Amino acid sequence: MPRYKLTVEYDGRPFCGWQRQANGPSVQAVIERALKAFTGEEITIGGAGRTDTGVHATGQVAHADLLKDWASETVMGALNFHCQPDPVVILNVEKMHEGFDSRFSAIRRAYQYRIHNRLQPLTHHRGLAWHVKYNLDEKAMHEAAQEFIGHHDFTTFRHSRCQAKSPMKTLEAFNVRREGEFVIAECESRSFLHNQVRSMVGSLRLVGEGKWGLGDITRALAAKDRRACGPVAPADGLYLTRVDYRSARNDLEALADWKARKAELDEAENERAKG
Repeated sequence: MPRYKLTVEYDGRPFCGWQRQANGPSVQAVIERALKAFTGEEITIGGAGRTDTGVHATGQVAHADLLKDWASETVMGALNFHCQPDPVVILNVEKMHEGFDSRFSAIRRAYQYRIHNRLQPLTHHRGLAWHVKYNLDEKAMHEAAQEFIGHHDFTTFRHSRCQAKSPMKTLEAFNVRREGEFVIAECESRSFLHNQVRSMVGSLRLVGEGKWGLGDITRALAAKDRRACGPVAPADGLYLTRVDYRSARNDLEALADWKARKAELDEAENERAKG
């Protein structure tokens, strides 16, 4: 059964997030509907990350197992046809090895947050960027963002209902720059907590407005208290832009280890059943 890697772009505004849900439309459901229309199969796809309601993607990754060995170009064309009219596009399809998993094979995820920094209200970018009308100091924001880099307890900067077992995360990079009217924040980590990026950006906005200094970010991080976080940035400006993966060799080694452990557990369970 061939496994396909799907690179996906979407406008998150119509969706309740990536993950299929009973209470509203999701990106996952759109792609699974397209797969059913194309193959006639009921297929559940895996995803590299569960983006929230209104969050966008230019480089989300999913995987799907199909019964027939289709050409990658055929799969991409069919899915893009059947995803219409929803704002979901398959940018690339690639056949993968057996051990590939869009979530567990990932070694790094990159997010971008876009702030449209101008006095006038938005038209074309409404819902696609956070409108902040007061002038931001992007250099001060970049300097403050460096406080987040490294291995930290990010309790202050995660949703109160975050389901992660630990608040400890290692942020590899966090850069803030200006492009005309836009202030762009980009960060990379193996994984992120629920609302972590939006929480950090919301606090950095206070730095950009001169309401917080570098020390306030340091104290908020050290507080390990959600109440120390600044106002959380809206979903409008957040994009999952890239997912990086380990090598095929490492994937296959990990799969072999998993199969060996599963065989041991199954054998132990059989022995208990006999006893």
